[in-house]
Amino acid sequence: MSTELYDALLYLEKEKGIERNLIIEAIEAALVSAYKRNFNQAQNVRVDLNLETGTMRVFARKEVVDEVFDSRLEISEADAREINPSYELGDIVELEVTPKDFGRIAAQTAKQVVTQRVREAERGIIYSEFIDREEDIMTGIVQRQDSRFIYVSLGKIEALLPLAEQMPNESYKPHDRIKVYITKVERTTKGPQIFVSRTHPGLLKRLFEIEVPEIFDGTVEIRSVSREAGDRSKISVYAENPEVDPVGACVGPKGSRVQAIVNELKGEKIDIVKWSEDPVIFVANALSPSKVIDVQVDEEAKATTVIVPDYQLSLAIGKRGQNARLAAKLTGWKIDIKSETDAREAGIYPRDHAAPAVEDEGAYDFSSEEIE
Repeated sequence: MSTELYDALLYLEKEKGIERNLIIEAIEAALVSAYKRNFNQAQNVRVDLNLETGTMRVFARKEVVDEVFDSRLEISEADAREINPSYELGDIVELEVTPKDFGRIAAQTAKQVVTQRVREAERGIIYSEFIDREEDIMTGIVQRQDSRFIYVSLGKIEALLPLAEQMPNESYKPHDRIKVYITKVERTTKGPQIFVSRTHPGLLKRLFEIEVPEIFDGTVEIRSVSREAGDRSKISVYAENPEVDPVGACVGPKGSRVQAIVNELKGEKIDIVKWSEDPVIFVANALSPSKVIDVQVDEEAKATTVIVPDYQLSLAIGKRGQNARLAAKLTGWKIDIKSETDAREAGIYPRDHAAPAVEDEGAYDFSSEEIE
């Protein structure tokens, strides 16, 4: 048994990174409990584990006292000095009390402790690996599903894809490969638990970072994302270098880069717009693909009134208000859209000091239907 235990400790130290001394201390503590449980002993004991000889010895620890009230915990000064004349009051005397059949119990206990430590180490390694991958993207394989979750294998562990985080336009079958966004990693008594999403805006951001080298190296920045998963999304991008076209970089040659993302999201439409610190330009871009005549800004209320040509009103608002809603989330500004006719009747357009017409600063409405 000594050889087996020694080999197990070497494996844990080398492969799992658990110090040998920590495991030995844990085994010794477990053997103390096993001794008290199996031999109905309540005395203070210590277990000595010697890997070299393969022996396990139990020692009762007794305090040297003037008068003995509990022989399991105390020893008289006279009896202590018979063992060793140097003992004095208050010293601790150790007497070997190893039972004859303790080896069998010790071996079983040691095996249980080592198995438990291996399990804890593996859980700790998985947790450490995945806690650093929160808000990151991974490719997983669908395993199974029930009424609450789809279980996605990420290699060493199954992640949970809740019903609310599943895209409404997708169906998931066993062995399907899907990209998921890790939203949360929790440490539980049963090991780490990982929650993933297909609807989180972070998934869209990470997909662009993978597909667009200019984003990965920092030449192009993603400033904001708004998303209604499975239907439509908007993303604003910016490049500090005026010679770099951030929208074009994200679209890629013949739309190849963004097409890969659209395919991954099962045809979800994506508007890529150019970010600007000027809310007039940014809001106008965010309402793409509609054309904007004028944007009036109320800085105090962080609100804008956007005027569009009459024939563009429904496009600017979008189906069930989706385009305007996504633009507001993308920019962080409230957006009130008015047709040119309504604005003229309300007397808010043209203004006394007319602002220049809003120019297209770069926007791209992309969907799979546009690829020929």
